[in-house]
Amino acid sequence: MARALRVNIEGAWYHVTMRGTERREIFRGAGDYRHFLELLSEMPVRHQVRIHAYVLMTNHYHLLVETPLANLGQAMQWLNVSYGVWFNRRYQRVGPLFQGRYKSVLIDREGAWVLEASRYLHLNPIRTSGMGLGKRERKLERVGKLTAPTREEVTERLGRLRRYEWSSYRGYAGYADSQKWLTTVEMLGRVAKHTRQAKQLYRKRTEDMVRQGVEETGRERWTGMVAVGRQEFIEGVSKLVKANRREQPQWRQLARRIKFEDIVRGVETLKGEGRDAFWDRRGDWGRDMVLLLARKLSGVSLRELGTASGAMEYGAVSEAVRRMERRLVADKKLRNVFDQLSLEMLNIET
Repeated sequence: MARALRVNIEGAWYHVTMRGTERREIFRGAGDYRHFLELLSEMPVRHQVRIHAYVLMTNHYHLLVETPLANLGQAMQWLNVSYGVWFNRRYQRVGPLFQGRYKSVLIDREGAWVLEASRYLHLNPIRTSGMGLGKRERKLERVGKLTAPTREEVTERLGRLRRYEWSSYRGYAGYADSQKWLTTVEMLGRVAKHTRQAKQLYRKRTEDMVRQGVEETGRERWTGMVAVGRQEFIEGVSKLVKANRREQPQWRQLARRIKFEDIVRGVETLKGEGRDAFWDRRGDWGRDMVLLLARKLSGVSLRELGTASGAMEYGAVSEAVRRMERRLVADKKLRNVFDQLSLEMLNIET
């Protein structure tokens, strides 16, 4: 099994997630949540990490943290071991509480990247089946087939979001005071100059997403990635990483961000004809390959792909991507072409 690629950088921001073994409960009651928060409150002093946001769910948790000392590994090991030992003693159980090692995504601190991550994190309490936003609904959402929420659904979701006790959202939105150990100044400062106004805007922008149906956020496209951000940021991180490519295939995610136009030119060269010749040709695989490559390599959303493709509808782009994925499974020769083009785009020596 490939080892997870760890990138430790001074002053870096990370979105960290950890799940219970076999997705089992890691919090069984209010006392468990409170003890975990007590441990979190020790981390800024014990490990000098800054905790910018958090949400604790029944079988997993999310953190948005900053590491001035480049010591995320040590801090997370202390947190998970401390809580795991306490939990096992409390409930007289044995064995690991958490499923493997934590997962982390290195986030560009410039621009809106960390704000986007914090909103994704804070919306977790309502992205559940009980709220009508489980895995099935989110799949429909991503292909534009989920109907708009009713007024009753919006009211119920907003109520849960605002009342959820085990999240930093209430502090950011102004519904409660933030814990003293939680660092909120920098995040709110990205929203507005004055704290009160910043909290109002943060609340409005987050809750507007709920009113609109909690459409797919950019964070959901970060699955399996090591780092996200501007092209210069990705290139800078890749230079710092010293990873064995065979044992740590995630290094590919640190390749430069591929532009849509570069992908189009790559397929044009492969086919020996310009985009205008094959783009709308019935039965041709050229356009669908461009769209799938862009989805895999550039990290853009389906809507962004539609715009880049000449105002294609969201659903049409989604269907083209899925159609190409099915075709690659059935056609090994075409799959080899796709893989080779992907490698060339990423500048990987084969």
